[in-house]
Amino acid sequence: MSKLLKFLKPYAGAVVAILCVLIVQAYCDLSLPGYTSDIVNVGIQQGGIDESVPEYIGEEDFNKLLMLIPSRDRQTVQEAYETDDEDSYDYEGVVYRLKSSILEDEEQLRELADIMGKPMLFELGFESESDMPEEMKAQMQMPMEDSQRDAMLDQMYAQMEDMPETMTEQAATSYIKGAYENIGLDTEAMQNRYILTTGGKMLALAALGMLASILVGLMASRVGAGIGRGLRGNVFKKVISFSNAEFDKFSTASLITRSTNDIQQIQMLIVMILRMVLYAPILAVGGVWKVFNTNVDMSWIIALAVILILLVVIVLFAVVMPKFKRVQSLVDRLNLVAREILTGLPVIRAFSTEKYEEKRFDKANRDLMKVNLFVNRAMTFMMPLMMLIMNGITVLIVWSGSHSVDSGTMQVGDMMAFIQYTMQIIMAFLMICMISVMLPRAAVSATRVDEVLQSQSSILDKEQPKHLPENSRGEVVFDRVSFRYPGAEEDVLHDLTFTAKPGQTTAIIGSTGSGKSTLVNLIPRFYDVTEGKITIDGVDIRDITQHELRDQLGYVPQKGVLFSGNIASNILYGNSDGSREEMEEAAEIAQATEFIQTKKKKYESPISQGGSNVSGGQKQRLSIARAIAKHPKVYIFDDSFSALDYKTDVKLRNALKSKTEDSTVIIVAQRISTILHAEQIIVLDDGKIAGIGTHKELLKNCDAYYQIASSQLSEKELEDDMKEVG
Repeated sequence: MSKLLKFLKPYAGAVVAILCVLIVQAYCDLSLPGYTSDIVNVGIQQGGIDESVPEYIGEEDFNKLLMLIPSRDRQTVQEAYETDDEDSYDYEGVVYRLKSSILEDEEQLRELADIMGKPMLFELGFESESDMPEEMKAQMQMPMEDSQRDAMLDQMYAQMEDMPETMTEQAATSYIKGAYENIGLDTEAMQNRYILTTGGKMLALAALGMLASILVGLMASRVGAGIGRGLRGNVFKKVISFSNAEFDKFSTASLITRSTNDIQQIQMLIVMILRMVLYAPILAVGGVWKVFNTNVDMSWIIALAVILILLVVIVLFAVVMPKFKRVQSLVDRLNLVAREILTGLPVIRAFSTEKYEEKRFDKANRDLMKVNLFVNRAMTFMMPLMMLIMNGITVLIVWSGSHSVDSGTMQVGDMMAFIQYTMQIIMAFLMICMISVMLPRAAVSATRVDEVLQSQSSILDKEQPKHLPENSRGEVVFDRVSFRYPGAEEDVLHDLTFTAKPGQTTAIIGSTGSGKSTLVNLIPRFYDVTEGKITIDGVDIRDITQHELRDQLGYVPQKGVLFSGNIASNILYGNSDGSREEMEEAAEIAQATEFIQTKKKKYESPISQGGSNVSGGQKQRLSIARAIAKHPKVYIFDDSFSALDYKTDVKLRNALKSKTEDSTVIIVAQRISTILHAEQIIVLDDGKIAGIGTHKELLKNCDAYYQIASSQLSEKELEDDMKEVG
């Protein structure tokens, strides 16, 4: 999780903005149950009357009410009202109106409600012919002194101490509605107005919540896409900087999976975190706060729901988490097998091993399928269990709330709001649980991507690099060079010392596995030497930047590599500013013109991915032309003429001779015919130099070279060469 947060760090500003919008969305969602409760409690049950004291009251009702108020509080009530001079009432007597100063003061309104609440309940009882004893009704209507009346009222109020507050509030509402009807106010219109106004507020909040949700989705998607783009770019840059040692550590299939599938998992989870995980705690905390403001007596139900949800999540994750870690390695395996089969399809068909490869792919596919099925089957239990908890909690709330409604301690609307708040809290936890299904796999993906990003290349530039001389000639010197592959027990190359001079061809030959390709891979610093040093024009190649070093080299690998595009783009790949004349000259020297001219679009002819639409010899010639068009100081041909026929090989080397007369040419070859005229031939045998010299000198002095020559040259050619040696 810490790695996921690290990826989010550059987008801190966007995350804060998303958080603010989520708060707005949560406010909208959490406000709706309260308005639903108001519509049921006030709009329907209370007829749209939401006042705790009457704002308007007729003279007759007011006088009756004053009789039920103790003398100590009577003046407070009288001073709170003033005569209303409007004549819009359908009432013959005086109408009193609550003073505006009282309406605007919550504390005074609360004090007035405490004073008038029980009197309104009694007056309602008088009017409704309730179960109040007839003697008490008669006594209250008889004239008496204030002290006697106060004593009687105190006795009556004392008997009401245990009465639920909600009962007093509901009675007050009923009394106020009756008082309004007595003075001719349209209470039905008031009820409709209240319901429509509250409903309008709900619609406005729902619309605002919808807009907030859309905005959060958009912002989260942009952040997720930005992180995905950034990670892919960073992984690509890191991989480009890898030396061959790092490529040996991370397989190609694994790097592809990390760059695609793993980053996709991270991107999806980031969007979900911003959209749902951040929202869930806001919603849960807000829901809990609302619940405690609705009815604290049933808050234990929330605690029970949370405990049950956590138990489900903990048990499921204890079972599933180890399997998540295995999924990505199995994806790597599947990609590796698929890649090997697709790239090696001609060989597979040639050896009729399709059935074997099908079984190998099927095994990798089935292994991944089995683990995924186990994970998915385990996680499918989560949703039914969560729904069972949600429905069980709903039943529990209704069962517990119905008792409270029956006893008068809770209204129906409050119970409905409590159910909605509880469901929102449970849904918040459910959202987190749904994300937690993705979290383990994404966490593994984040670790794998971060492993690539944190990998340090073994080939690094120095902080204060040196530079090659301005008149660089390209002289390459191996000075007591030894090399050992990372993790190997023995050196591959042992104590090599030689000089490849400008204007000369230095050829390297030897049996398979003698270290020829390894030797030339040290020059571009695909690997660094273990001992000794390699210099170009007297400067250690480890002291100059890789870019400056490789800018001096024209490297043609053992296997010709072409890129999708056209012939022109491939030839000028190392010299993007090169002219058409340079391109055509390079193609002519590389003997590629003959097949280019046969194509309909000539140099604009398309090249498929990997050069799959050209032959091996054509691919090699285009690779050679690419190196020539770069005009390097040092040419490195790693067995780059192997796919050429003898005639083309001779033509190419003759044309190349005039082009490279001022450059250093290093050729790795298997064929003696390719290097016969080289000024210097280095014979490698088991990583050691077995001989250095010209062709004829080595025939005389180097047994290893003689063995190679005798296996490739005819007896007559060998005898003629030996005679010349003398």
